[in-house]
Amino acid sequence: MEGNCYINMQKDTITYPETGYFSKLICQYLDQDTNVAPFYHRFPSLENFEAQIKEKQSWFSEESRGVLVSSLQKQYEQISISDATQAHIEKLGEATTFTITTGHQLNLFTGPLYFLYKIIHTITLSRKLKQQHPNYNFVPVYWMATEDHDFDEINYFRFKGSKIQWNREDGGAVGELSTEGLEAVLELFKTALGTSKNAQYLTALFEEAYIKHTNLTDATRYLANELFKDYGLVIVDGNDVDLKKIFAPYVDRELFEEVTHKEVTAQTAELTKLGYSEQVHPREINLFYIIKGIRERIIKFDDTFVVNNTDIRFSEAEVRQELKAHPERFSPNALLRPLYQEVILPNLTYIGGGGELAYWFQLKSCFEAMHVPFPMLLLRNSALIRTEKQKKKAEALNITIPQLFLKQNELVNQKIRAISNIDIDFSEQREHLKEQFKSMYTIAAETDASFIGAVKAQEVKQLKGLDHLEQRLLLAQKRKLRDHVQRLVDVQNAVFPLHSLQERNTNFAEFYLEFGDDLIPSLVEALEPLSGEFAVVTL
Repeated sequence: MEGNCYINMQKDTITYPETGYFSKLICQYLDQDTNVAPFYHRFPSLENFEAQIKEKQSWFSEESRGVLVSSLQKQYEQISISDATQAHIEKLGEATTFTITTGHQLNLFTGPLYFLYKIIHTITLSRKLKQQHPNYNFVPVYWMATEDHDFDEINYFRFKGSKIQWNREDGGAVGELSTEGLEAVLELFKTALGTSKNAQYLTALFEEAYIKHTNLTDATRYLANELFKDYGLVIVDGNDVDLKKIFAPYVDRELFEEVTHKEVTAQTAELTKLGYSEQVHPREINLFYIIKGIRERIIKFDDTFVVNNTDIRFSEAEVRQELKAHPERFSPNALLRPLYQEVILPNLTYIGGGGELAYWFQLKSCFEAMHVPFPMLLLRNSALIRTEKQKKKAEALNITIPQLFLKQNELVNQKIRAISNIDIDFSEQREHLKEQFKSMYTIAAETDASFIGAVKAQEVKQLKGLDHLEQRLLLAQKRKLRDHVQRLVDVQNAVFPLHSLQERNTNFAEFYLEFGDDLIPSLVEALEPLSGEFAVVTL
């Protein structure tokens, strides 16, 4: 899919705070606010990568590289591998090769658009670093969250306003779920797609991924590989016995020392003191026990380790023996998974969304206690895609990009006030009223101070009356200009489905249907890896 881009792509940008969709914590992190500094290691600026490379290089062992390469080769045995991906896997055995990693759930047919943006970000940053550090190699990695069990979060995608959903019983790790029953989903999807050339490709892609593979891990690997193989993307499944063997010493410490709980609790307290929210709550033991159809928490009662909602029990000696014999049965939860990832990959940077980075900010002291280098944290690219026609409609209505991101009621109110032939702003009248009441306060104070409360109540009442009149006038103007209001609403709804960010709702298929093979190359060209801004891409 890599190659020349024939779309006349244009790009505008808006800062993350201007969008109104990103938390205070993330905005302050991007500004490198000193309040956030204790919770990360190095900020992901181009000049900081040299030190991160040296630190990870001295820590990551040759043995770990060998296991990683061997495991990846086994994971790719049943899939057609591109020369670029094969070369990247082989290079991971060399001490001068490092990874740039993102992770994501196994969402049906990639789920929302930001799945693409995350992976594109790993690709563009790897390229940027290779230009800056030609003596090193940088491999883009997609970490599949095969051990998750939140089926309801991944069993659907949205296409043209409809929710296309896979209904089945869940249980255990989602990666092991059978793809049985997805034929019905494909038939529904085909009906919505139509019969164009691009629709036929999407139909074939879904069929190859989900009908011709027996479990969700293999289906997702095929799909991501098909979309990004020409860029050398390497897809990692952490649910791997050999990779888990490397991690076993850290699992032992988690079981017997409860390192994550102690360290994360303390660091989270420091975050909440500064007014930031806790993203993920640590457990005493942040591990699941995973066997076919079961992924349940491990809980310790006195000297016994219990697998929640089962009859499985281990003594201290037995759980150590189980870890030695079956390390693959110990599955890290959301807070421990980052440590696992950084132990088995020669990784420099983790690319994630705002919610993901928020829980990484809870983890730095845990990494220090485990003596594992903490990666640089990079907010994933965000983008809004629109057509040239949609851009022209916005321009015809004089909607600026910052206005496009406003809440809909605020956008309409702003524009109605701007185009109305009468002034719907009673600010001057409010100030005049306040001045009049100042003299009444003086009179009340000089005659009978008990009247001051009555004067205040009357002022509040009259100011509220002005507010009410202003709102009624605005509503009247909206009715008068309802055609204009409808055009405003239509323009915004087209690019903010469900009144939310497009990237969090819309599936890539909607855009592939229109732009075909040019879609991903256009996004690779448009999305800068270290720009720190939200992109508005016109295709």
